[in-house]
Amino acid sequence: MGINLKPIDIVDDITQEEFIEKYLKPRKPVVIKNMAKKWPAYQKWTMEYMKEVVGDVEVPLYDSSKADPAAPINSSAAKMKFGDYIDLIRREPTDLRIFLFDPIKFAPKLLEDYLSPKELMGGFLDKYPNMFFGGKGSVTFLHFDIDMAHIFHTHFNGRKHVLLFDYKWRERLYQIPYATYALEDYNIENPDFTKFPALDGVEGIECFLEHGDTLFMPTGWWHWMKYLDGSFSISLRAWDKSWAVKAHSLWNLTVQRKFDDIMKKNFRKKYMDWKEKVAVKRAEIALKKGLPRIK
Repeated sequence: MGINLKPIDIVDDITQEEFIEKYLKPRKPVVIKNMAKKWPAYQKWTMEYMKEVVGDVEVPLYDSSKADPAAPINSSAAKMKFGDYIDLIRREPTDLRIFLFDPIKFAPKLLEDYLSPKELMGGFLDKYPNMFFGGKGSVTFLHFDIDMAHIFHTHFNGRKHVLLFDYKWRERLYQIPYATYALEDYNIENPDFTKFPALDGVEGIECFLEHGDTLFMPTGWWHWMKYLDGSFSISLRAWDKSWAVKAHSLWNLTVQRKFDDIMKKNFRKKYMDWKEKVAVKRAEIALKKGLPRIK
């Protein structure tokens, strides 16, 4: 059977009523083609422009190696001047990525170049977004966002391949306990179903983003991303109205993260080995029970 991937819904434009009824309330992803075309960033945000306005600030870089069980979450693999990194991803493929970068801290005028889509929904967290840069071939591992926000993810200067999975599939995706990411021993793009049988039959959504495309990812959706070109994205985040979702976010950011950091610091590989075994066991149980129940 394999993983069942359906194409994502794509719209050129959308009204608030359509967005709320078709995508926000049912928590269904969609690509909006024209939203960012109204932004100055659509024309201005080239690689050269970002290099010019941000400058040579040193930035942390992340690669595709498996997480160190003794390291805190989001620990970087290397550092490089931003301008040198831009030159690198323009020049050649690399698995190095910039993750959760705030270039606006160093270039406040970028604030003038984009608009939060408040005509579609409220609850945007703040005016400082996250940005992500990647070289051709670099991959963002399968995970969901710890703060459980709705995300409007707009891509620039190239193409990006995205796989999306509803939160209800988390156990079948081999979610690591006390974490927001999956077991890193399989390739979701081409999984080995003999070694990871719980992936067989998982349902997801596939999309390809091009320059200016905006992907709406509802709260809790798992995502895997591969840069098909050296390129970058901006994520604008908004709270869900549900107090249960907000409580889940608070738990993830405080209790769960703190507990996980303490356990990793004290037990390191032993703790990580235990977590991986639990992830496999839970996936096997979910598969045996036929979870999640599909309506």
